[in-house]
Amino acid sequence: MAVTIRLRRTGKNKYPCYRLAVVDSRVKRDGRFIEFVGYYHPMTKPHTIKLKEDRIFKWLGDGASYSDTVGSLLRQSGILERWHEMGSGKAVGEKPEAKAESRKETGEN
Repeated sequence: MAVTIRLRRTGKNKYPCYRLAVVDSRVKRDGRFIEFVGYYHPMTKPHTIKLKEDRIFKWLGDGASYSDTVGSLLRQSGILERWHEMGSGKAVGEKPEAKAESRKETGEN
């Protein structure tokens, strides 16, 4: 089963709200979901984005893909950057300068 993280529309006419839903990729937009991992309110100033990072990391680790819009929201919140850092072996949130300083202290090349 191919799993996708995508938006599910809620709210009333001309005032949309969206939930980030983990769904089977064959299901229609507002169809059956597996889990909600956050929400997005585009009508507030500034836009409100609330995400469950641990659950998103779990689903990405299990091979879930994401829609273009969800990818943009994850990029804005910094989750994709942390996900790629975790994949490259860096400690999450560690800056490159801090890693270089720790190498100097231990004498590594």
